[in-house]
Amino acid sequence: MKVLVLAEKPSVAREIARVMGSREKHKSYFEGPKYVVTWALGHLVGLAEPEDYDHKYATWNLADLPILPKQTKLKVLRETQHQYKAVQQLMKRQDIKELVIATDAAREGELLARWIMQMAHFKKPFKRLWISSQTDKAIKEGFANLKPGQQFDRLYESARCRAEADWMIGLNVTRALTVKYNAQLSAGRVQTPTLGMIMNREKEIMNFRSEEYETLSADFGSFQAMWRAPQGDSRIFDKARTEELKRKLEGRSGKVVQVKKSEKVEAHPLAYDLTELQRDANKRYGFSAKQTSNLLQKLYEQHKLVTYPRTDSRYLPSDMTETFKERLESVAVGPYSGLARPLLRTKLHITKRVVDDSKVSDHHAIIPTEQTVLLNQLSTEERKLYDLIVRRFISLFYPAARYDAVQVKIEAENEAFIVKGTTVKNHGWREVYGAEGYSDEDEETSEDASDSRGTGQDLPELREGEIIKIQRCIIKSARTMPPKRYNEAALLAQMEKHGLGTPATRADIIEKLVSSDTIERQGNVIHPTGKGKQLIELAAPQLRTPELTAKWESELERIAKGQGSPEPFLNGIRKMADELVRSVKNSTTEYKPHNVSNSHCPDCGTRLLEKKSKRGKVLVCPAEDCSYKRSAEKRLSNRRCPQCHKKMELKEGKAGMYVQCLPCGITETVDKDKQRVNKREQQKLVKQFEKKEPIGSNLGDLLKAALEKKEGK
Repeated sequence: MKVLVLAEKPSVAREIARVMGSREKHKSYFEGPKYVVTWALGHLVGLAEPEDYDHKYATWNLADLPILPKQTKLKVLRETQHQYKAVQQLMKRQDIKELVIATDAAREGELLARWIMQMAHFKKPFKRLWISSQTDKAIKEGFANLKPGQQFDRLYESARCRAEADWMIGLNVTRALTVKYNAQLSAGRVQTPTLGMIMNREKEIMNFRSEEYETLSADFGSFQAMWRAPQGDSRIFDKARTEELKRKLEGRSGKVVQVKKSEKVEAHPLAYDLTELQRDANKRYGFSAKQTSNLLQKLYEQHKLVTYPRTDSRYLPSDMTETFKERLESVAVGPYSGLARPLLRTKLHITKRVVDDSKVSDHHAIIPTEQTVLLNQLSTEERKLYDLIVRRFISLFYPAARYDAVQVKIEAENEAFIVKGTTVKNHGWREVYGAEGYSDEDEETSEDASDSRGTGQDLPELREGEIIKIQRCIIKSARTMPPKRYNEAALLAQMEKHGLGTPATRADIIEKLVSSDTIERQGNVIHPTGKGKQLIELAAPQLRTPELTAKWESELERIAKGQGSPEPFLNGIRKMADELVRSVKNSTTEYKPHNVSNSHCPDCGTRLLEKKSKRGKVLVCPAEDCSYKRSAEKRLSNRRCPQCHKKMELKEGKAGMYVQCLPCGITETVDKDKQRVNKREQQKLVKQFEKKEPIGSNLGDLLKAALEKKEGK
């Protein structure tokens, strides 16, 4: 008897088959003495479509909504049905005694395996492979310690509830909005509140009114200190007040009234979870969240250099401590050798900021594996991401950074000046980041908060009671700045803060908003589009805010832990779907397409809509009974402008085709009935007229005469 192993994708199945001795290759599986290893292609089975319940739902009608089946159905996905049939046949083989689920060790991986089992009516025993890396060692240890399949029933129930909730909310609200406003409008329980956060920030920016202000610094010769109001603000919004202070203080003496010295101890940052890594990669390298996920998956699956990527934990379990030195040994190459080697010669200093079993969820933090790295086999982007992970891991075992912080307060003419400085005593873990340094700067910090921090100034030895003279006063002008638009790092942080999505889904949510043309990237900053601005107003108020979805995610987590039940959760979702559809039906808000072009459809005369596609911008006719579509990119004709002699643009209007030279303002119509003459026909006409015309006639005259004769016929 044999064991069937179901992996999530062919590449993972290939590695498991190699490690477990299944070397006989077939079209859809590998077979060996003990294990038959097959694979899914992502989801092979999904939730049925509305038309699978009733054919009338194939046509979208507002009156049919909401669609809320009492019992959800599954269906085999058409695009991967060939692989499903292969897996199904293997599950029915008489010599297969049990199944090992080897899909990704997470909620979604559990769901896709259980749906395949349910669709194939698999009733034999099954176990779970639960590993955090794809190395040979991890696979062998995982198979030696397979877990009972029923241990993950609650995880499956949580995943099932998530999928059904997304189906009921997303499908019904999307259909309602699309039919009501005759436009492709997509909504969902995570994407809509995410869009809502972006729009709230946009409103803050639009409503912001910038003000000019000044700051005043006193130059004491060997250092500068900034004036501070009694309330603590260093900004002065009255220019007359600034000039008054300058006249009052310049050339006067001040007294050091306070010198505060304290030793600061800065512990190393925590190890990476997926969201924090996506944020850092975006801040440092401009990687999108999706790009980081894809690169990380390659490092995990293909190169086997990092542990399981889709984790929400930033801690490591105690049973891994014996592997830390082996992992440090594997990364102690190239630029990391000088950082990791010293650690290998001493006992590692492991604190609760590194190992804490109580803060490890289904998976631990992302760290390097024991696989020796060959840096030259990584792409430039993979190398950058790997560098972040390795340096963060090495820094976990370095001591805290220590520095002396000094704050000095000086009073002159009853006015206060503050200056701060630092003296580094021990770089500690910051040494791992070298000259490039480490920055944990909060993207949300307002520029208005600029004050007299002055961190980094080298201060002379100052004593309380010391008298020092103000050499000059320096006035600087600035303006209050609006809140910053979100970049992906900041947006991911907000999604995490409000419980929107999971580490595994947040990148896809952002990409979905981009692909549906509700947000767009401008450089590294996210802007809502005209469509997004209107869509958020069309969505029901309770769907715009993150609180509701965060509550759902919390409930899903409780179900996964056995603290909640699926049915009460799903009943609440059904009720919510009904309310959301009713709010769309009763809405009086209007929707105006934001992408209407100046071009008209040549078939029906409707104004064309400009849309993005993989091949660039296209113009599409929105009329239901018209399928006209063409590129929106500039099309040049062979006709040249009689004035500037540049090629004219070919355009299409109500009256038909025409050419236009925009700089010169010259427009000419194009006769559709006038056929172009190809080269072969040109030569034929020339030979025909050579017999009648003198030998010296030029080609242009011959062609002209030939064409005139042809058109005359």
